[in-house]
Amino acid sequence: MAQLVRIYEDNPSPKELQRIAKAMKDGALVIYPTDTVYGLGCDINHKGALEKVAKIRGVKLEKANFSFICESLSDLSEYVSQIDTATFKILKRNLPGPYTFILPGNNNLPSVFKKKKTVGIRVPDNSIAIGLVQALGNPIISTSIKDEDEVIEYTTDPSLIVEKWDKLVDYVIDGGYGDNVASTVIDLTGDEPVLIREGKGSVEL
Repeated sequence: MAQLVRIYEDNPSPKELQRIAKAMKDGALVIYPTDTVYGLGCDINHKGALEKVAKIRGVKLEKANFSFICESLSDLSEYVSQIDTATFKILKRNLPGPYTFILPGNNNLPSVFKKKKTVGIRVPDNSIAIGLVQALGNPIISTSIKDEDEVIEYTTDPSLIVEKWDKLVDYVIDGGYGDNVASTVIDLTGDEPVLIREGKGSVEL
């Protein structure tokens, strides 16, 4: 059964975040708030947890397009190949914010993603999500729980989220009502930015 944990975005409890992060190190799956929709995530270094998320999503792990939730831009260099000045300026201007930027991956990606040439990076403007990454000490793998066919309340109201996901995850962090618009996805691996999905973030970069 999933534990519903109330954490306040304006003053997240370090103790609670540490407790959940410790469980994630052991393979726990967590639904948590971002600056867009609620996300389903786990530790990027726990293969068993990654496989569970892939199974829930109905995809093969090595082919899954999960995002990495990072603490800040300075974390990117660990997983992203060298990027040019123009790309860095776009990132600096828009992060933290409601974007997923697709960037060229490097050799430090977790072993299950070694065959992927790109990685989706998120730095959400949400102190709970960032605090969880800080407590964990490395990025969180993430996929949104937004489902186009579901009643909107099920993806925005934590008390209803925990009902639906009770047997699939270990924790649901209640950070208040979430949004029902996902992040804007921009591919920055080519010469020009390419819009993959228009979401909450402005496409005027």
